[in-house]
Amino acid sequence: MDWYQPFGATASPPWTVRTGLSYAGLSVLALAPGGSATIDTGEQEMLVLPLAGAAHVECGGQRYELAGRADVFAGRSDFAYLPRRSSATVGSAAGGRFAVAAGPCERDLPFRYGPAGQVPVELRGAGRCSRQVNNLASADGFECDRLIVVEVLTPDGNWSSYPPHKHDEHSADESELEELYYFEIGGDGAGYHRVYGTGQRPIDVLAEVRTGDVVLVPYGWHGPSMAAPGYPMYYLNVMAGPRPERAWRIRDDPAHAWIRSTWDGAPIDGRLPMGDTEGAS
Repeated sequence: MDWYQPFGATASPPWTVRTGLSYAGLSVLALAPGGSATIDTGEQEMLVLPLAGAAHVECGGQRYELAGRADVFAGRSDFAYLPRRSSATVGSAAGGRFAVAAGPCERDLPFRYGPAGQVPVELRGAGRCSRQVNNLASADGFECDRLIVVEVLTPDGNWSSYPPHKHDEHSADESELEELYYFEIGGDGAGYHRVYGTGQRPIDVLAEVRTGDVVLVPYGWHGPSMAAPGYPMYYLNVMAGPRPERAWRIRDDPAHAWIRSTWDGAPIDGRLPMGDTEGAS
């Protein structure tokens, strides 16, 4: 499998992205004004998230209006949760792009709405390692069975997903989770993303990433994600794994773990938070 998938590599209109690993999956739906698409969830739970534009989502006789956003840098978005074994319709009067994150589940949770104003915003790191995490459906946040979905905003010139870390073993220090990175870059620019493995489980990715590109992380150390000067970076992280525990435990690469200690007492980049974060917890 190609761990780096450039925009269009997995397209099947109206889907611009249709990809995934054994557990974590992602699709991106591009709708023209007045367009719609049907989603059958099968044995997966899903999260419908506007990337650009507004939408309505119908499932089981219920309907939610998603106000969405102008683009991923404009602020947080509301979203909808789709249960397994259901059929849903996503439509948009003005058109737009909508991510659908997916992962297998064993519980039947209800069709639900997640308000943008209740998405917690977390600022991590310091200095040139500062970034913003919008915890849409973090491990201890919005309830899903196994699926974990967050989005990360990195000011131009900064590094995120750093120091390199992994979560591919089941232990007290790690959760066994696959991960997908879906990128959007401001100003039609580019950034870079790194994934590398061990002698037992080799993987080697150093990709120039642009809007619509995806990097798959089945295992291994991943990071940094590097935003080039002049071009802020956004990525959507979708995580899921084989175990029923919904947790996010990571282990830094021992060669680079010391980087965290350099953040003590250092200020967070003043350009954060990015977008509309009024009322965020």
